[in-house]
Amino acid sequence: MFLMPGLIIVCYITGFDLGPRKDAMIIYLRNHQQADGGWGTHIESSSTMFGTVLSYVSLRLLGVGPDDKQIIDGRAFIKKHGGAVTCPSWAKFWLSLLGVHEWSGVNSIPAEMWLLPNWFPFHPGKLWCHCRMVYLPMCYLYCKRFENPGKETDPLLESLRSELYITVYAAIQWDAYRHVCCPLDDYSPVTLFQKTAHNILAFYETYFPIWKFAPFSWVREAGINFAIRYIHAEDLQTNYVDIGPVNKTLNMLSIWVQDGHQKEERYWKHAARLDDYLWVAEDGMKMQGYNGSQCWDTSFAAQAFLESGMAEDFPDLCRGIYTFLERTQILSTPTSQASEAVKYEGVESRQKYFRHTSKGGWPFSTSAHGWPISDCTAEGLKGMLALMPLKCVESSSYPETRLFDAVNVLLSYQNSDGGWATYENNRGFGFYEWMNPSEVFGDIMIDYSYVECSSASMTALYKFQKLNPDHRTLEIQAALERGGRFLEAIQRPDGSWYGSWGVCFTYACFFGIEGLLAAGRDTSCPAIQRCVTFVLSKQNPDGGWAENYLSCVDKVYTRDSMFVAPGCDSGVVQTAWSLLALMAAEVSGPGEVEAVERGARFLMSKQQKDGDWAQENITGVFNRSCGITYTAYRNVFPIWALGRYGRWKKTACGKSQ
Repeated sequence: MFLMPGLIIVCYITGFDLGPRKDAMIIYLRNHQQADGGWGTHIESSSTMFGTVLSYVSLRLLGVGPDDKQIIDGRAFIKKHGGAVTCPSWAKFWLSLLGVHEWSGVNSIPAEMWLLPNWFPFHPGKLWCHCRMVYLPMCYLYCKRFENPGKETDPLLESLRSELYITVYAAIQWDAYRHVCCPLDDYSPVTLFQKTAHNILAFYETYFPIWKFAPFSWVREAGINFAIRYIHAEDLQTNYVDIGPVNKTLNMLSIWVQDGHQKEERYWKHAARLDDYLWVAEDGMKMQGYNGSQCWDTSFAAQAFLESGMAEDFPDLCRGIYTFLERTQILSTPTSQASEAVKYEGVESRQKYFRHTSKGGWPFSTSAHGWPISDCTAEGLKGMLALMPLKCVESSSYPETRLFDAVNVLLSYQNSDGGWATYENNRGFGFYEWMNPSEVFGDIMIDYSYVECSSASMTALYKFQKLNPDHRTLEIQAALERGGRFLEAIQRPDGSWYGSWGVCFTYACFFGIEGLLAAGRDTSCPAIQRCVTFVLSKQNPDGGWAENYLSCVDKVYTRDSMFVAPGCDSGVVQTAWSLLALMAAEVSGPGEVEAVERGARFLMSKQQKDGDWAQENITGVFNRSCGITYTAYRNVFPIWALGRYGRWKKTACGKSQ
């Protein structure tokens, strides 16, 4: 719920007409207001000031009047919780850009940090790339002290300044609220260390602004100049898609600011990519957390389809999937073919702008996005390896070297702890989280090793080596062994793994078991058997499994109580993940076999007449506290589980049934 408001604010500031999109956006925002008048950070969370203030402002900017019933309810919620001065830092930043909040109430985001030597213990280039790429345009706009040209003349903004606060706008002591965050939002409280650092910077920025005077002004200007060059590099390397929706809209505004509030060519290249992030569904138009999940979903779908054993019955589908995955693999570093991007190519430029190698990887969405990810590369590689031997697929034109490039990327991602992170190796340190300024997200500062990324990478390397036993054999074997030790080390005492990208323990257990098998562990090994015991203990009376996204938030298994079907307590996606985990572990005990049978019957009973499964609750997550809807999961994973079930039934452990 905090993504689309950024787009709306930037379009309002720069005068970009959203046209008929406005009506669909209004429908979405109206549909997700809650009974207390607020909006959540995402559609399943309780109301927060983050979601409420930004959704309220969005409706007003889209043309909904101050006397609208939903606006009145939203305004009451905001004022009940102290007014917009209590919203978290990202919301304060957006409001300051719009001109309904003051920069003195925003903690410093100094561009000078980019000029630190790379060996410095805390350097922004060592941050997790999503964090880095969001705070990059933030620091540019903050240090430019951007003022919306319409701030003093726009009657709507004047009205908002009276609607959002309890105190008269002119009388607000903005600096006193820099550290204030509503308890509804304060998931990751700002540490004393961070507050102290910000208070010191406040002297530099506000109380005694020496950055305005030489030589400090020269340093600031150098930092600002580096930031805007880096923004250009990100735009070109991603064909103006950018890594995500937040930096996408902030980059678009930064370009407009640099060009003197004119809509030059680069602005229109940004505008052309806005619709990449917009999605229309039953509840209206919303902004996605990415420019889609095309490659991710297709890779899983390919594996699910192939494990069903029916691939050759659908040759056109197999050829289509193969063609898509083949053309989605990233072939150059970076992927942009624009002539002006030439200066950003090459090893030296990648190092300057902190980019990991790309060639051979697969992205989450499309090749135009240009950011490969470890598990997306792994799933893409597994999809290709499974498709290439099919008679209906013409793979002779696919060079073997492209498989080798994918392996190179995967091996390069492995961290010193033996695990795999997302986009890059872990570059920073755990103490970076002491400086997490977001309040609303957890674990955003560095790229950690995850059970999902590690398992995906390991299973891909394992399957590649089976087909190519002479390519980098010792390196792959060593990587798998180190990965296995990592998975064992992070397994929880109860046998589970914590899922960071799906909801949650059922998701991670599916990956954890498959990763250990790729590392050469036998199904009887203690780690796998402990996980089997955990999964079995969570089965519901109806035969299925279910988790709420609060499992991710609290890091404690939380059964989902939000399903409304009579007599049904379970969900098809978590049931599928649990079954995949159990069958990978080759469960064979009488109680275990019965658990799998009951789970499979549950999945089949929930399938609709047209073959679809109903959309249920959120099954994805990021940064522990924000849910993501993956609509394809409701079909992909049940198909996968039932396909594996059909094969499992034919094994010795299934014959008794």
